[in-house]
Amino acid sequence: MKSHYRVVVIGGGVVGASVLYHLAKLGWRDVCLLERSVLTAGSSWHAAGGIHALNADPNIAQLQAYTIDLLSEIEEESGQNIGLHMTGGLTMAGTPDRWEWLQSAYRTFQSIGIHDCRLVSVEEAVDLNPIMSGEGLLGGMWADREGYIDTTGTVHAYAGAAKKRGAEVIEHNRVLELNQTLQGWEVVTEKGTVSCEHVVNAAGLWAKQVGRMAGIELPVSPLNHHYLISDTIPALEELDFEVPMTVDLEGFTYLRQDQKGVLLGIYEIDHQHWMMDGAPWEYGFELQQEDPDRIEHELTLGFERYPCLQEVGVKTWVNGAFTFSPDGNPLVGPVPGKRGYWSACAVMAGFLQGGGVGKSLAEWIIHGAPEADVYGMDVARYGTWAENKQYIKETTGQFYTRRFVMTYPNEQLPAGRPLKTAGAYADMTAAGCQWGQSWDLEVPLYFAGPGFEETPSLKRSNAHDIVAEECKVVRERVGLLDITGFSRFEVTGPNAEGWLNRIMASTLPEPGRARLAPMLAEDGRLKGDLTIFNWGDGTWWIMGSYYLRAWHMRWFNDHMEDGVTLRDLGEDTAGFSLAGPAARRVIEKLTDGRVGDLPFMGCGAFDIGLLRCKVGRLSVAGELGYEIHCRAGDHATLRRSLLEAGAGDGIREYGFNALLSLRLEKSFGIWNAEFTQGYTPGMTGMDRWIDWDKSFIGKAAALAERDGNGPAQVQVTLEIDAEGADASGYEPIWSEGQQVGFVTSGGYGHTIGKSLAMALINVDKAAAGTDVSVHVVGVERSARVIPASPYDPGGKVMRA
Repeated sequence: MKSHYRVVVIGGGVVGASVLYHLAKLGWRDVCLLERSVLTAGSSWHAAGGIHALNADPNIAQLQAYTIDLLSEIEEESGQNIGLHMTGGLTMAGTPDRWEWLQSAYRTFQSIGIHDCRLVSVEEAVDLNPIMSGEGLLGGMWADREGYIDTTGTVHAYAGAAKKRGAEVIEHNRVLELNQTLQGWEVVTEKGTVSCEHVVNAAGLWAKQVGRMAGIELPVSPLNHHYLISDTIPALEELDFEVPMTVDLEGFTYLRQDQKGVLLGIYEIDHQHWMMDGAPWEYGFELQQEDPDRIEHELTLGFERYPCLQEVGVKTWVNGAFTFSPDGNPLVGPVPGKRGYWSACAVMAGFLQGGGVGKSLAEWIIHGAPEADVYGMDVARYGTWAENKQYIKETTGQFYTRRFVMTYPNEQLPAGRPLKTAGAYADMTAAGCQWGQSWDLEVPLYFAGPGFEETPSLKRSNAHDIVAEECKVVRERVGLLDITGFSRFEVTGPNAEGWLNRIMASTLPEPGRARLAPMLAEDGRLKGDLTIFNWGDGTWWIMGSYYLRAWHMRWFNDHMEDGVTLRDLGEDTAGFSLAGPAARRVIEKLTDGRVGDLPFMGCGAFDIGLLRCKVGRLSVAGELGYEIHCRAGDHATLRRSLLEAGAGDGIREYGFNALLSLRLEKSFGIWNAEFTQGYTPGMTGMDRWIDWDKSFIGKAAALAERDGNGPAQVQVTLEIDAEGADASGYEPIWSEGQQVGFVTSGGYGHTIGKSLAMALINVDKAAAGTDVSVHVVGVERSARVIPASPYDPGGKVMRA
């Protein structure tokens, strides 16, 4: 062991070994891996080792596909046999909703480029897996690229290939301390102290302790997971092929062949946490005692699905721990506030996602950003509120329990809620507010009568007419929306304007004005769709998506300059938006200031009733509107004042479900749908806000797109001939039998009475009037490209 390395990776499981390999592959050979025991001594050795390319998140699906392609490469490069069995795989549905979901998911996979899967009948599925009973099943999906590997061999293949490229693997050397220095990190181990520029926490079951060494409380927890390996099954001995990986969603089980028996894994409803503060240091190749009584229900379902199991014994029980995050996705990337400290934790499906995680993290460390959009795995998708132990226990348990449980897009899950609530939460709840969650905050979805319960559905739910009425109020009278769920950052200091000019690609607004502002990464891809407010007193605001608070703050801090003070106002500021024809009349009743004279995109400070507020004249709903910002403690008072002032004009509260409909009718995009860090300004139309005459981050790449051949796909608005269901995102778009694009978001336009979607589509199909088709909940529907902003295309209403 040397005294200095460029990167120290902590943890000798599949993720740590993959990170080490990819660092060396990209040219950084002065790197080492520290393992407290020996390679695989954690979750890796007892993992089931299943692999498949399917994932509803296209970016994660691409990383999984990358991992599968990589496996044969590291086997050849290292000379280590990884025991790859590419058997193909089945995912089976046993309820009408699940079968409908599976048909819809099949189209989503087509949309994101996974073409080696197909829908199969129950009869075909039973032919593919003869030991499976088809009783109670309705259909399934087959995928070519599914199978399993030898987990121990795969870890050693990653490590062996890394060592051949110059990396070091140091076993039997536990990390004792981590100390941050001006140059990076000091890593104190049992065999001495080493310094490094970067340290990677890939410690798996010990990730919690390795985080705490750096003053970090990662939102992770181990949970126990059961599987069994059966004795030899005579029916398998008679086959001349391996049965495929098979998932029985209603039975909570997955199965693969193991020699001439099977491995049957269970995601039980009655989950069990284990060592929430991290595994004991001496733990490694041990297992927990099997607990068949706790998994009796799911075990019974498994034995009924595979009747042959009732005739043979169990050779081996495995009850071992894996580490989970609150949403089940990995925690990857630079930890905010800890420069040079990187997370590669909670990779539950390590052998499936480990290659992609290693690639992305190595790119991030070396190049400053990963090639893929990995926000779904980014550690910054959580804030400090997620450090709470009860929150971690509830959410990780909920994910584990629902691993194979049907979740609907309109379903609100209860774990870890309510957490943060705005000041008017109790009053709004009493008024019938139905709540959703954004990051840690409860946000309004819609307002319903006493006793109303929304039915979970893949299609239009029983809340459809409620949302329609809210839209009508906004379009015809005036609606009140709680906008506490917007992010707000305050920028001050002598260099505030200069810093904003560099970090934002748009022209900055004049004093007393606001402006839309795209923010780009160095490679020219989007980093934000933001709004800049110039309050005229040397204070600026950046407003954006609330759930991106930590993600954006990390970006701002990574590009900070002297003479700038940046403050996240998310805990201090709340507000409401007024939108509709009567909005000006309502707000003017509460102030003697000249708020009515504010021009479109104007802003200023005004007395609103008893409160001093900041007001901007803009509205995502596409109506005459005002965003009114107050102190967090004034939220309930502001709501009461606005409702009283608007009573004569028929004011009504509405929620974000209605805003989705209203903004679609204006072709207004939102982050994580129309705008992501995987898209460029030219693709999304954000280039119209760029100031090409100034210098800004990402300008060279943006110019290359503008002056080159341009993007292959561009954003359009679609009208769909849908019946009872609307597109939501990633549905494929077809023209003459060829896939030509995909939906980015969709819904019903209640004002114009049509099903709408926004989409990325091939340039040659982007002209208004082009006929296409779209799969909506698995059913192909006719559609056409229409001009942007089908409601008020000239924008006269919101500028009135």
